[in-house]
Amino acid sequence: MKILVINCGSSSLKYEIYNMPEQQSLGKGLIERIGLDNGRICQTNSGSKYEYSTSIPDYRTAFELMMQTIMDPEHGILASIDEIKGIGHRVVHGGEQYSASVVIDADVIEAIRVNCELAPLHNPANLTGIIEAGNAFPGIPQVAVFDTAFHQTLPPSAYLYGIPREFYEKYRIRRYGFHGTSHRYVAGIAMQMMKRSPENTNIITCHLGNGASITAIQAGRSIDTSMGFTPLEGLMMGTRSGDLDPSIIFYLEERGFDFHDLQNTLNKKSGLLGLSGISSDLRDIEAAAEAEDCNAIEALETYAYRIRRYIGAYVANLIKVDMIVFTGGVGQNGVKMRERICSRLENIGIHINHDLNRKVGGEPGIISQPYSPISILVIPTNEELQIAIDTAELTQKTDSWAEPIPN
Repeated sequence: MKILVINCGSSSLKYEIYNMPEQQSLGKGLIERIGLDNGRICQTNSGSKYEYSTSIPDYRTAFELMMQTIMDPEHGILASIDEIKGIGHRVVHGGEQYSASVVIDADVIEAIRVNCELAPLHNPANLTGIIEAGNAFPGIPQVAVFDTAFHQTLPPSAYLYGIPREFYEKYRIRRYGFHGTSHRYVAGIAMQMMKRSPENTNIITCHLGNGASITAIQAGRSIDTSMGFTPLEGLMMGTRSGDLDPSIIFYLEERGFDFHDLQNTLNKKSGLLGLSGISSDLRDIEAAAEAEDCNAIEALETYAYRIRRYIGAYVANLIKVDMIVFTGGVGQNGVKMRERICSRLENIGIHINHDLNRKVGGEPGIISQPYSPISILVIPTNEELQIAIDTAELTQKTDSWAEPIPN
């Protein structure tokens, strides 16, 4: 069966088509600059690339363009749209309503709408993608795969903040966590690689990219994660500050800093970019560090230190850890950063093999010493494939029936 995976952003539409259950990607595309006259589509399949620019005034036009390109006689992926039997959507926030992927109906639509206030930059775009897909593919089952769902198994001790309980009960302020689809995917691949079962396996998964988070997984369930009420909490990231004393915000506001400017600074001008003053790209900062740039060196050391601190905390809470997994752009390709992070962790049973670490590059592999009590793995993430897997499974259960998607 052919599954269409959609990730609808604020001005973009990513899509990929999988042949299931073979888990084979048939092709993918990206439509950018939706709402502008100089919109662009780029589609790749079977080693070929097709791209052109055109006006894309709205999402309905974007979906029409996607369908035309998928069926293009020369560059297309499918002979007919009728081959698609299910559509899977990345949805950022499912709140407390959903702990697993779900077939989309009127109740799911309403829940996504309600949770727009928790993810105002993402859920509205995700919802638009669902509605437009319903118009473009009437009668085809659609599935929502939530970034937050995997973390709904966190215990109250991990998701509650030390603030008045009414803030949680009335305003829903709690740790939700994100990157759940990625953490779930690489944990599953890790267990396959090591021939283990979830029931007796504890894993720490490190999704390190421009956004970064760490998750503690006990017996297949997320029990703690570094991102919180929003993706700003936790690790220092490419442009996000990560953890900081909340009073810093009050201190700066008293000195005339605008609240919205502070919000923008913490999300888009901090992290590696802010500390280094060079770039949010790890490669640029590592190059500057080799040239003995002091700010670059301190940025790299701070980035690695924050990750080690979380790993240490999760090792203590899990008691027994079997594996640590590195994924995401930095986790998969940052050979030097993986060494920086694992340095000083030998005392808790994490021993990296430097030769294996350099050889594995960004490919799946084991990079720990044979005697290391905790195995260290590098596994490229594939959130789109995980969405396709969930969609195929749930679509088969619906017997190809789909409730009409309300606008």
